[in-house]
Amino acid sequence: MYQPGHGKFSVDDPLALLTELAQHRAATLVSLGDDGFWTTMLPLIVGDGVLRGHVARANRHWRALERDSGAVAIFYGPDTYISPAWYEEKRLTGKVVPTWNYSMVAVHGTITVHHEPDWLLENVRALVLRHETPRPAPWLIDDAPADYIATQARAIVGLELAVERVEAKQKLTQNRSVEDFEGVLAAMSAGLPREQAVARDMATATKRPRRATHS
Repeated sequence: MYQPGHGKFSVDDPLALLTELAQHRAATLVSLGDDGFWTTMLPLIVGDGVLRGHVARANRHWRALERDSGAVAIFYGPDTYISPAWYEEKRLTGKVVPTWNYSMVAVHGTITVHHEPDWLLENVRALVLRHETPRPAPWLIDDAPADYIATQARAIVGLELAVERVEAKQKLTQNRSVEDFEGVLAAMSAGLPREQAVARDMATATKRPRRATHS
């Protein structure tokens, strides 16, 4: 992952950002085999140095991973266009251009393919509990007939990615002046939902411009 030399976009705790994004967002799993690139979007459970998920048995990506197990799982946080009109620098010099703000994590590793019914049911149950528990009337796997769930489980294949490297990046206007940062933050806080989501990330980011101190 490209990181500019000034390091302002790097993330101090990549695993924390990974856990946060994986909690609510699906990953894009990318791998390269003899027959080209494969991509699949899927939710993943993070834990104990691995990412666990599943794909449809009809998805031939898992067969490619049995032959070539190297893969990258990419998680994206909120992202949006940044208008140069929001910079104080536009008023001062006009020397500004548009850009894009975003958060992302790329997890590199090797995949193990799982066909065991117990493994598959445990993964499905964990995913269901993660997403249903906050709901006022959560659905549970046990709400469905056991034989129906068993049939559905036979139609999926488990994927377990052993984490070898985690790269994370948050481009949230940290490279601009405090005045430019605050202009972007104010504009997006009053903007569209996706802009408001990025504004929240900007407000809570550990790296942001600091005001100069004068003695």
